[in-house]
Amino acid sequence: MMNIETASVSDLVAAIKETLENQFHEVMVQGEVTNLSPSSAGHWYFNLSDENASISCALFKMDALRNPLIRTLKDGDKIIIAGPISVYQKRGSFQILAKRILPSGAGQLKIQYERLKAKLSQEGIFDIERKKTLPLLPKRIAVITAQHGAALQDFLNVFKRRSIWLDILIIPAVVQGDGAAPSLLAALLKAQSIGNIDVIVLTRGGGSLEDLWAFNDERLVRAIDLCSIPVISAVGHQVDFTLCDYVADHRSETPTAAAEILSQPQTELKSRMVYCQSHLKANLFRLEQRIEIMNQKFHPRELMSLMWQKIQTASNKLSQIRLRDRASELLGHREASQKLDEYLIRLIHRTETKSRFYQEKLTRLEQVLNALGPKQVLERGYSYTQIVSGEIVTSLQQYNGQRPGTKLEIHFHDGKGSAQKV
Repeated sequence: MMNIETASVSDLVAAIKETLENQFHEVMVQGEVTNLSPSSAGHWYFNLSDENASISCALFKMDALRNPLIRTLKDGDKIIIAGPISVYQKRGSFQILAKRILPSGAGQLKIQYERLKAKLSQEGIFDIERKKTLPLLPKRIAVITAQHGAALQDFLNVFKRRSIWLDILIIPAVVQGDGAAPSLLAALLKAQSIGNIDVIVLTRGGGSLEDLWAFNDERLVRAIDLCSIPVISAVGHQVDFTLCDYVADHRSETPTAAAEILSQPQTELKSRMVYCQSHLKANLFRLEQRIEIMNQKFHPRELMSLMWQKIQTASNKLSQIRLRDRASELLGHREASQKLDEYLIRLIHRTETKSRFYQEKLTRLEQVLNALGPKQVLERGYSYTQIVSGEIVTSLQQYNGQRPGTKLEIHFHDGKGSAQKV
């Protein structure tokens, strides 16, 4: 058998889904409503048919809330719907996810508006990733609007009431009629050429689709997309949407709302400054009170008074002690005197005892010394010979060594006698 390469159903349906959804990102279709059916979750399902074909459509809950026309429709009504093609992969069927529903007789301008919106949306001009962030504290704002219009006055009144500092540059433009679109485009280019502009505000009051048609001009929309300065669109009232609203970096429902958004950081800063001012005043007041209390508390007069009070208190306590009357008791004089007498008696007794001990010892030593003295020996019949010069003759050899005629002294216990060596 030949090996034939095959795809799974899931792969095939996924490829079809990717192709259809990328190719038909936004479509506008006109047809007749059939099989209209609401769900308990708030979604609506129906078919859009003509004499030759039919296609399934779904309007989910959040989109249904933005299209109240769905609640008045019935089978057989002719409508125009706008939205992307979606493939339900589980059943392999495709349908239109309706985002907007218009009556079939909505008029040529509405159809042109939806077609241009679908075209620009498919190009990604309205994508959120392309939008620039508004500066937190803008210093210079360019306002493009009719010079004497009510929108400008509403815008300026808000800034006079809420803004602290801000330089507003008014660039007049025609906002309605055949020449409005070129005038708005020229004003936008002029705002970019001036320099030092932080935000551009494109504004006017509400009106019909015809009145606001200049703000759906394709050249103006593309110029806003390419603008290097953040753009705020404040065109019409809350229910009016122009293509400038979709492409702008921020959309405000009214000129007043745009002014409030731009001035809000300054308003908050002003409120914080007022709070800090009041908080600082309160702190300064508390500090002044504390300094006043400290000055009163530590004034030399107060310190002297406090010191005098302490001296008086100490003096009263001292007088209550009666030091003179209780001197012996408080100082321990009596006990010390008694101890001193005891120590004195013990010292005298010990001194006498020691004196007797050493006296007796001295007597014994004297007796020993006397017993060992030369006089005691001489009394027993001994004598010793001494040369007149003082040298004692201790041996016969020493005696024989003396010259003849040398005078000698012989000592006895009771005296001495003279002699001469022969």
